[in-house]
Amino acid sequence: MRFTTREFLIFMHKRSGFLALTTVGVVMCTAGLMPSVSQAAGSVDGEKKGSYAEEHGLTVDDVERINALNERALNLSQPGKPLGALPPGAIGSLGDSESAGGRVTPPAEPLDSMPDPYRAYGGRATTGISNYIRKWQQVYSHRDGKAQQMNEEQREKLSYGCVGVTWVNSGPYPTNKLAFASFDENKYKDGLENTRPRPGETQAEFEGRIAKQSFDEGKGFKRARDVASIMNKALENAHDEGAYLNNLKAELRKGNDALLNEDGRSNFYSALGNTPSFKDGDGGSYDPSKMKAVVYSKHFWSGQDSWSSSDKRKYGDPDAFRPDQGTGLVDMSKDRSVPRSPAKPGEGYVNFDYGWFGYQVEADSDKTVWTHANHYHSPSGGMGPMQVYESKFRNWSAGYEDFDRGTYIVTFIPKSWNTAPAKVKQGWP
Repeated sequence: MRFTTREFLIFMHKRSGFLALTTVGVVMCTAGLMPSVSQAAGSVDGEKKGSYAEEHGLTVDDVERINALNERALNLSQPGKPLGALPPGAIGSLGDSESAGGRVTPPAEPLDSMPDPYRAYGGRATTGISNYIRKWQQVYSHRDGKAQQMNEEQREKLSYGCVGVTWVNSGPYPTNKLAFASFDENKYKDGLENTRPRPGETQAEFEGRIAKQSFDEGKGFKRARDVASIMNKALENAHDEGAYLNNLKAELRKGNDALLNEDGRSNFYSALGNTPSFKDGDGGSYDPSKMKAVVYSKHFWSGQDSWSSSDKRKYGDPDAFRPDQGTGLVDMSKDRSVPRSPAKPGEGYVNFDYGWFGYQVEADSDKTVWTHANHYHSPSGGMGPMQVYESKFRNWSAGYEDFDRGTYIVTFIPKSWNTAPAKVKQGWP
């Protein structure tokens, strides 16, 4: 069954809450239908999926609204702007009127309200934003063992969609500095040398496609998890930053890890000290042993350099955002969340997709669960209400034409926060 027309999307938006939970809805910030094995991360050539707009009947204006709102949120994370202490209403929407397509902060939910089960379909479970808030309060909100009601500031962050889910769980707006990926240089060279462009495919399209296929999200995810594990060992019994760094170097030395050779000023060694909640008296209070390393993910487009050729902005920059072959680190300093440029009139691409992982201990990556969302919350606007998803890794890592890079990012949150439970059960029935 295929849902491709805008009329059907509007129809589904107006249906009952049951249908809203059970259907495969609009996807703007997340992967959609459960992919086959060949469509998963590291898949072989043959994957052919359209953009979000093509797949789900969204207009170019819809995409522009999403990207503009994301850009506004991104601006708040720049130096000199507050990261984790935004007052209610500080984040402007695209318009105060819901009919204009503006973002709306969802209402508060009583702390004692229990969430309903999510509706599962294939590799993804779906729920509405209000039900996610109820679940978050019961399961994710705990601070020092006590459940907390999601306050207005947190609900405003959450209403931004996919990035909102990561934002509300990680504390500050995601800065993406400690990102990891896996790129197979030999596969890329072999693809260029031993395959030819498809019929009608330009050289730029060909090179961008081969580069995209040379990334392995499964391996990138594993690298990020391994690094987070090393960091968590280093955090144990370290009551000042100097002790943590000494422990970290000792752990890296044990495994002969290439990160040991990073410059002392690199993002890797400065990550903990640059985490706002590490300095917060209600968080880490400058005590590393009170922190834990967790993981989230970002999908985005490589051709962001305004000085590069238009072909690279349309079809990808094979040389951009490649990981260091020794450490797996990706230099994200040039990531400005610029979306893919349209190759033809009428095309529109969203600028990014975020998925929250936390610190799950499931060894099999395909059994891990990623929390993300479709788009910002606009219950009476053109976008419709925000839906929250829990997806298995294959579902999360399968991409669309909007993205050709998938990174897995390590950050820190206080151990007293329960936004990263070790065990996540998809759908929480």
